[in-house]
Amino acid sequence: MFDNSTMTVTNYLLEKGLDVESLRRKVISNNIANVDVPHFKRSEVNFESELKRAIMDKEEPDNKLPALMTSERHIPFYVPRDPGSVQPRINLDYNTTYRNDGNNVDVEKEMVDGAKNLMRYNAFVTGLNHNFRMLKFVTRTA
Repeated sequence: MFDNSTMTVTNYLLEKGLDVESLRRKVISNNIANVDVPHFKRSEVNFESELKRAIMDKEEPDNKLPALMTSERHIPFYVPRDPGSVQPRINLDYNTTYRNDGNNVDVEKEMVDGAKNLMRYNAFVTGLNHNFRMLKFVTRTA
């Protein structure tokens, strides 16, 4: 009944966002916990840019350059991505060092990132609650 509807896709993306924010919270907590460890390199979660690319590819598939592939071993110029297949990536920041011991964790930045994380998580929960309330309302009146 609701397969491939806008609400189903929205709920999927909100649930995926909740999973990413939970992972991001763990990464931020790990960074803060290791603030005094020499040579510790902070991590961060990359998800939004990958999701944006997948959604933009889905909306504008005709802007891609076609490639003539005469063999199955050729690498295509463009491989479409499904937004459902996008996974969060944890990236280590090897390029920066804030202290003499090689650690690059800035507690103030991590606390700000934690506050942003909490706000995004609450926004996703609010969105899911709204969608479920609407679904409940629709099923009552039908």
